[in-house]
Amino acid sequence: MIHKTWENNETIKQIKCVHTDAKKFTVNNVLTTEKTYDVKNESEEFYFVIDDSGKMGGFYKEYFEEV
Repeated sequence: MIHKTWENNETIKQIKCVHTDAKKFTVNNVLTTEKTYDVKNESEEFYFVIDDSGKMGGFYKEYFEEV
């Protein structure tokens, strides 16, 4: 149940969204290009950030670059 407290975790680093051109999923309604997001958790494939809807979401690393 660790995912329930991720929003309160310390920020690991900041990343900037470089594109929202997803092949399989719709991400342009929850991510904004050129906006900086705080990373709350990270895996090999995903960054977990609080998106534009105010909720925690996991997104492929290909949408971001480190600030």
